[in-house]
Amino acid sequence: MCYIIYMNKAQKITLENGLRIILVPNQGLASTVLILVEAGSEYETKNINGLSHFLEHMCFKGTKNRPSPGMIARELDSLGAEYNAFTSQEYTGYWAKAQKEKINDLIDIVSDLYLNPIFDPNEINKERGVIIEEINMYEDIPMRKVTDLFLNLLYGDQPAGWDVAGTKENIKKLKREDFIKYRKKHYIPSKTIIVVSGNLNFNPIVLKLKKIFASLPSKNKTLKPKTIWKQTKPQVKIKFKESDQDHLVLGVHAFSINHPKKYALQVLSNILGEGMSSRLFTRIREELGAAYYIKSGVDLFLDHGYLAVSCGARQSDTKKVIQTILEEFKKLKKEPPTKDEIEKSKNHLIGNFILSLETSDELASFYGIEEVLTQKLIKPEEIINKIKAVKPEEIQKIAQMLFQNKNLNLAMIGPYKKSDQFKKILSLD
Repeated sequence: MCYIIYMNKAQKITLENGLRIILVPNQGLASTVLILVEAGSEYETKNINGLSHFLEHMCFKGTKNRPSPGMIARELDSLGAEYNAFTSQEYTGYWAKAQKEKINDLIDIVSDLYLNPIFDPNEINKERGVIIEEINMYEDIPMRKVTDLFLNLLYGDQPAGWDVAGTKENIKKLKREDFIKYRKKHYIPSKTIIVVSGNLNFNPIVLKLKKIFASLPSKNKTLKPKTIWKQTKPQVKIKFKESDQDHLVLGVHAFSINHPKKYALQVLSNILGEGMSSRLFTRIREELGAAYYIKSGVDLFLDHGYLAVSCGARQSDTKKVIQTILEEFKKLKKEPPTKDEIEKSKNHLIGNFILSLETSDELASFYGIEEVLTQKLIKPEEIINKIKAVKPEEIQKIAQMLFQNKNLNLAMIGPYKKSDQFKKILSLD
C-alpha cells in the first residue's frame, strides 16, 4: 500500500518504507530523473567532513551493474543526456535529463548510481586527487571562497560552519569503510526522494520505481545536529591574499526556511541588492563605480539562515562600499520602502521564480528541494501569492530585527593581515 497526495499537477507518493516519489508533469520534450538524499555536510562529524561530497563523486566511479569507471558517463552520453550531481549542507542530489523517450534508461542509470556503488579502493585513491584539486580551485576563486569564510564566521567550528568539500587532510585519509558506514546510515528510504518530471505517462513509471525501491528495508531517519549560534557584537574575519580586488560578504543571521516571514525577507533582499535597479547596485556600481558585482541574497536552512551582501570592491573604495551597505541597512530600518519599489521587487522576484521553472530539471529541483527542506509539496502559485501579500511594514520590522550591531558579520579576502580598520566602521549607529 502507498499513500498519494495530489497537489495541483504534481503528485507525491510515499511508499511503506518511507521513500517518497514526486511526479511533475511538464509539457517540454525532455524528461528528468532526480534522486535527492537528506544528507550533506551538516550531517557529518569533523573527522569525516567532506565525505558527503566525496561519496557523491564515487557513485559515478562504478556500480555493481556498471563496474568500470566511465561506463555510466558513456551510457548517458550515448542517450544525449545532461547529467550531474551536487552536494550541499543539507542534501545530495543525482540527476539526468534527456528526451522523454529515454525516461526508462534514465531511471535505470540514476537508480543504479544510488543503489549500487562499489567504492573501489583504487578509484577512491584516484578521486582523492580530483577532490583536492577541486578544493584548490575554490581557493583560487575568492568571490566563491569568501562565502565559505563567511559561513565559518557565522557558525564557527560546527557542521554549518564547515566547507562542503571538506579539508584536504580529511580527503587524504578517508577509507572505503567510511563511505560504506555513512551511506548505510543516510542513504535509506525515509531520507530519499525521487523526482520524475516530464510530459510522461506516469503510471508505468510508478510501477517501475516501486519495483526497484519498494523492497528496500525501512529504517529510522537520523537527523542532523542542531545548529547553535550566539552573537553579542560585530564580527570580522579576513583571509590574507594578494589580489587586485577585495572580495567581501557583509551579512546578518536570519531565520530558518520554515519561518512565516521568509517571503518578506526575500522582498527586502531584492530591494537591497537583487537586480540592476536595486539600491546597492545603483549606489555602488552605477554611482560610485567601485565594483563590478554587488548583490544581496538570502539562504535559509532547516534550523538557521542568513541574509548577505556580496561584493568585489576596488581596494581604494572598500571602506566606502562597506559604509554604503550599512547605510542602506539603516534606511530600511528607519522607513519602509515605497509602494512602487516594493511592487517592482515583487514583480522581479516572481518573474525570476517563474523563469526558473521552465524546464524539466528545474521543476524537479524545485519540488525535490522543497520536499527536503519543508516536507511540503507547495504549489508555485502559493509562493507567488505569498510574495504578493508582503506588506511594507513587514519589511521594515524585519530590517529592525536583523540589522543590529550585534548581528553584523564581515568576511573578506584581500591583502590585509589585520582587521582593526574594518571593525571600526562596522556599526549601524
